[in-house]
Amino acid sequence: APAAPLAFYFGTAHGGVWKTVDAGLTWRNVSDGYFNVAPVGALAVSRSNPQVVYVGTGEGIPRQHISPGDGVYKSTDGGATWTNVGLAETRHISDLLIHPRNPDIAYVAAKGDMFGPNEERGVYRTRDGGRTWEKVLYRNDLAGATDLTMDPTNPNVIIAALNYHVRYPWDEVGGGPASGLYKTTDGGNTWTELTGNPGLPEGPVGKIGVDISPARPSRVYAIVEAAEGGIYRSDNGGATWTRGADERSQRFFPASYQHIVADTEDPDVVYVLHQAFWKSTDGGMTFTTRRLGHSDHHALWIDPSDSRRMINGNDGGAQVTLNGGASWSGLSNQPTADLFNLAI
Repeated sequence: APAAPLAFYFGTAHGGVWKTVDAGLTWRNVSDGYFNVAPVGALAVSRSNPQVVYVGTGEGIPRQHISPGDGVYKSTDGGATWTNVGLAETRHISDLLIHPRNPDIAYVAAKGDMFGPNEERGVYRTRDGGRTWEKVLYRNDLAGATDLTMDPTNPNVIIAALNYHVRYPWDEVGGGPASGLYKTTDGGNTWTELTGNPGLPEGPVGKIGVDISPARPSRVYAIVEAAEGGIYRSDNGGATWTRGADERSQRFFPASYQHIVADTEDPDVVYVLHQAFWKSTDGGMTFTTRRLGHSDHHALWIDPSDSRRMINGNDGGAQVTLNGGASWSGLSNQPTADLFNLAI
């Protein structure tokens, strides 16, 4: 927020929510004592009222060692206290959006049960601050929502990505029925599928990362899992698409990655998060890697008003930059290890 330019939050895979007020120099946990679960899959801060924060629990990346959550938590006092506001059976939440002018309106991308069918998945909307929720996009009981992006100039325009995915003890099934991109222009009341539009790869498609460019909302970036996958760009809101970079190292192991983030001030700058931190300055046609303090990148937030302010989430924790990535805060001050096994 402009009033607190050094304040940032991050949600951890197994360690709750943390907050810094000095741009990453120090961090403190703000969810202990309020959350019943540790894993966080998504977090969003209201632009119109930065005291309002929504958190979706349950890891949103479909791995074999995955921890579920118990729905959405909300704070109205900048993370000092929290209340669970429902959607417990979604189990894994991949993304959250808050309306830029009304913090009572929010959207949740629910992945659902990672290991079997359940109907509590898809895109949910609240218009009363979390008191009630309605499921506004749903295709079947194995297709969960993995990504959401909103046009900041017209918040009724939202693009969602669904992915048909289930893990069995002996196998993993990803892609297929209902996987794809869906767009609404009326705030979620009705949706149109974009997946078959000209320029996008032929199906089946799997996990897709998508982002509308805040700098030019007619431009949409996507990273698509498919036989002819890669980076795709639309300059007309998703009606037609052009294929950009085809870096295999940007899109292997899509279950853990498929994150693409558009710069908030330059429409030709876009980031892809994978084992490396990739940046393009030519609209997704070519990319170079940038060095941070750790590999395996899973989240990036860019300030809508000043794209030099960013926070990156990777397997080492969270890092803050105030100078567009020239330097980043350290990782040694966050006791947030993601523990896979424990032997006694």
